[in-house]
Amino acid sequence: MELDKVIKYPLATEKAVRLMETENKLTLIVDKQCTKAEIKKSVEKMFNVKVLKVTVANMQDNRKKTYVKLSIDTPAIDVATKLGLM
Repeated sequence: MELDKVIKYPLATEKAVRLMETENKLTLIVDKQCTKAEIKKSVEKMFNVKVLKVTVANMQDNRKKTYVKLSIDTPAIDVATKLGLM
């Protein structure tokens, strides 16, 4: 899958913001067909960050939510600010 089509949009819910602040994680909605490796590669390329871990959850409304843990060098809040979420 093309890397620019993997990520659909970021989530800015209360829980997502709390995860950014406490655990340095981004919460994203991604394409249903993509794998963890594709998500990792896409996030690293798009945001120029180092990804430590990718966790995926398939939601009931047929969407795929992913939690991306970033390295300590790059605060998730900074990435969210670039995206216009904060």
